[in-house]
Amino acid sequence: MKKIATFIICAIIVQYSCTSSSAQEQDADPNNENSSEPSVWSIPLADVLDGGPGRDGIPALENPGFVSVEDEFGLLDGDLILGYKNGDDIRAYQHIVLDWHEIVNDNIGDVSLAVTYCPLTGTGIGWNRIVNGKETTFGVSGLLYNTNLIPFDRETRSNWAQILNESVNGELIGEKAELISLVETDWKTWKTMYPTTKTLSLNTGFSRTYGVYPYVDYKTNNNFFLFPVPKDDRLPLKERVLAVIDGTNARAYRFIDLATENLVRETFRGKEYLVVGNEDFMVSFELDANSNSLQFDYVFNGLEIILRDN
Repeated sequence: MKKIATFIICAIIVQYSCTSSSAQEQDADPNNENSSEPSVWSIPLADVLDGGPGRDGIPALENPGFVSVEDEFGLLDGDLILGYKNGDDIRAYQHIVLDWHEIVNDNIGDVSLAVTYCPLTGTGIGWNRIVNGKETTFGVSGLLYNTNLIPFDRETRSNWAQILNESVNGELIGEKAELISLVETDWKTWKTMYPTTKTLSLNTGFSRTYGVYPYVDYKTNNNFFLFPVPKDDRLPLKERVLAVIDGTNARAYRFIDLATENLVRETFRGKEYLVVGNEDFMVSFELDANSNSLQFDYVFNGLEIILRDN
């Protein structure tokens, strides 16, 4: 059984514009501050919008400092974090910092990790910073694709679409990001499961009001959109869901559905998946030949979710 890369996202992006991988020649570069950039994009230029701050106007973090649970005073138990574990090195990247910086370039042992987070679409995704054999760092371009973050890599200055996990402009156009699995949960759950975890220090070198969401009530107000986006009324537009993504297809799972049925098993795009969790936590697995014949039970001991096969 293989844990797959899944993303906690706002329902608004369950329906987003997907294009073929063939590049499209555009007449103008939306990144006005650097008109020498290639004008070939693999996504429609009309859907690439200038968010305002410009390239690096929102400063990504590089090799940030961390503090222990005992020294962390800025997080509330209900605050969301993105967690990563590499052996005994366990780290939490809290939303209250990611809201202001969107990307954290970090090194954890032998792993070069970019934690990418879009505060408008609610997507938290881990990328390997080794691209084509070279280590790079990612920054915030200031551009958006359907209101979603467009990072750029500093090695080639190519632009990437976060939700598509690929370069959409520049030297690396069409290159896929190698995903690194992250766990999104609340601070109380993470620090209880991993009491030795470290979390981002609020001493980032930047003056920001961490803990104050920079876009007012954007993430909860279903009627508030900063940019025009396609809307899908099957779910509340800002509801957080877990999405299983297969190419250009996706299936969304609601937390409310897992509150009563803690284990969902179904086939999607010819593959069998197991989605497990409750109203606070979800994780999904792709079942392989060795596990798809097994029957699973959900066991929750008040701290950890355990799968038991029969």
